[in-house]
Amino acid sequence: MANGVELYFDTLGEADGAPMLLVAGLGAQAISWPDEFCWGLADRGFFVIRFDNRDAGLSQFLHEQVDLAAAAGAFLAGQPVDAPYLLTDLAADAVGLLDALKVHRVHVLGSSLGGMIAQTIAIEHPDRVQSLTSLMSTTGERDYLLPEDDVLSLLLESVGDSLDDAIASARRWAAEVGSPDHVDDELVVATARRAYERSPRRDGTLRQLAALVASPSRELALAGLDVPTLVIHGTADRLIRPVGGRRTAELVPGAQLLELEGMGHDLPRFFWAPIIEHVTALAARS
Repeated sequence: MANGVELYFDTLGEADGAPMLLVAGLGAQAISWPDEFCWGLADRGFFVIRFDNRDAGLSQFLHEQVDLAAAAGAFLAGQPVDAPYLLTDLAADAVGLLDALKVHRVHVLGSSLGGMIAQTIAIEHPDRVQSLTSLMSTTGERDYLLPEDDVLSLLLESVGDSLDDAIASARRWAAEVGSPDHVDDELVVATARRAYERSPRRDGTLRQLAALVASPSRELALAGLDVPTLVIHGTADRLIRPVGGRRTAELVPGAQLLELEGMGHDLPRFFWAPIIEHVTALAARS
């Protein structure tokens, strides 16, 4: 139980290593951080903690219904969005997990929505964060949050409930927003199958998406952040465009920006080594 919510977590590596909290993206499960990637971090001396956000995987699901069309319309019109919870609540969940594990300070690596949650942890709980890595994420400012037009329609489309639907959706996402030269269809299918068999529920994604668009911009808070920060973004990202990463690095004092040529909105094996190398170097500096 963390922040009043039941969260699934697992750990990899030696418990006396430097704690590294991995925060998953929109609708993604803890296993969206591949085992081999996590062991790559563990081999660098990190004690890796990964978990399912609320409304994903094996963590607790809420029951509130979200009108996606109304939420999207309000967001695009610059109006307030109703949501069952906000990014601040997802950040508090993560800190509650650290409390339960009796871990005080961590290196935090968050991807996409997870990067926004990681930023919020650093902003609202700076004493708990030794370093921050924001991967393929952005600041919450509307101009830097909108994807390319054709991707927006993909984000809003409904997905069926079967395994075949989940695999077809994963393939569409890989084709549209994945790293163009590094999409491995066999891996995409295997990953989608593993996630579905672990937890087939998808309704929580709408509530997470509502939390994203209902939460305020972090622009001013990021400009005042005093946490060693690395921003990583792919030059081929069509979901959260590269300007989102550049804007994040521009705002955070002293932040380092690493742009990976040809990486889209995914985490293919080809890019694991430079990500692990730079995350490890950031931890050493901090």
